[in-house]
Amino acid sequence: MKIKKLTAVSLIIFAPLQIAFSQPSAPREVPAKSIPVPTTVSPEIQKQIAAPLTSTWNVIPTTADGWREQVTAGALATEKIIPALLTKLDVKVEPTLIDGVKAFVITPATISAQNKNRLLIHVHGGCFVSSPGLSGTVEAIYMAGLEHVKVISVDYRMPPDHPYPAALDDAMKVWSATTKTHDPKKMAIFGSSAGGNLTLAMVLRAKRENLPLPAAIAPGTPMSDLTGAGDSFQTNSMVDNVLVAFGANCDQRAALYTNGHDPKDPLLSPVYGDLSGFPPTILTTGTRDLLLSNTVRVHRKLRNAGVTSTLQVFEGQSHAQYYRDINAPETKEAFDEIGLFFDQHLKK
Repeated sequence: MKIKKLTAVSLIIFAPLQIAFSQPSAPREVPAKSIPVPTTVSPEIQKQIAAPLTSTWNVIPTTADGWREQVTAGALATEKIIPALLTKLDVKVEPTLIDGVKAFVITPATISAQNKNRLLIHVHGGCFVSSPGLSGTVEAIYMAGLEHVKVISVDYRMPPDHPYPAALDDAMKVWSATTKTHDPKKMAIFGSSAGGNLTLAMVLRAKRENLPLPAAIAPGTPMSDLTGAGDSFQTNSMVDNVLVAFGANCDQRAALYTNGHDPKDPLLSPVYGDLSGFPPTILTTGTRDLLLSNTVRVHRKLRNAGVTSTLQVFEGQSHAQYYRDINAPETKEAFDEIGLFFDQHLKK
């Protein structure tokens, strides 16, 4: 009798659990809540976190001229901050042409001893449509000035006039040309957001075309999956105050870039590509970044492919906020981590 009673009790206890595990997955309902600014970050980053949502996050132009207007306004605003940034970091920027592609050579006043013969290639962000010309060099200026290394920033063609594969073609032209004059073992590629996407896509294409690979790469918060897959598109929606939400302005710009091509094509969404044989990679993101999952998924796929991969995640930061304020200690920390990673993997 005792055994029968225990069996009955066991059935009563475990049956609900069995039912719960057998149910199909369902969305988690989360109550509305207020998210305070964390006190665990610097005052400079707290200020960024407390900032309102990007003013154009849900302003979607309906014409090519409308997009050009919006992009020009953003570029002019960014260009205003560059002179002070160049002075503070003691860096000069010079326009150039490389195999017919516009680019900028960014040179710090002092190049460190270990970086004397090294060269970094930068591909800027802007959701594939924004940050033309000088406005696309901010991240490259940070890298050159903080890490004392020479950088070439690619001013690639963009939509609405030049959709995919124009940006990637331009970046590959610059990469191919510079590897003929520099040792690729002393070169790295970096960039954030759309620049992170292009960094990954460049390696995929270099593999496909049997071109030399860089010694290391640093795709920051990469737009590695343009299909909208990834948990943080949901969990960080309306929390990230830069990109804000999937399907908003940034993704509409990306749609101009894909221009009807399958967004699952690895050269558009590199997380779906073959990442085996990739160079050592360092990825950067933040806990509020809408693209946190995009970044994490690339990191795990690289690790599973046997590639050396480092992931740095910053407390409280939304999309690419690690290069929004030169005075934030987290900014120097982010670039120092990348600089150290490059120093470990680039030939001197």
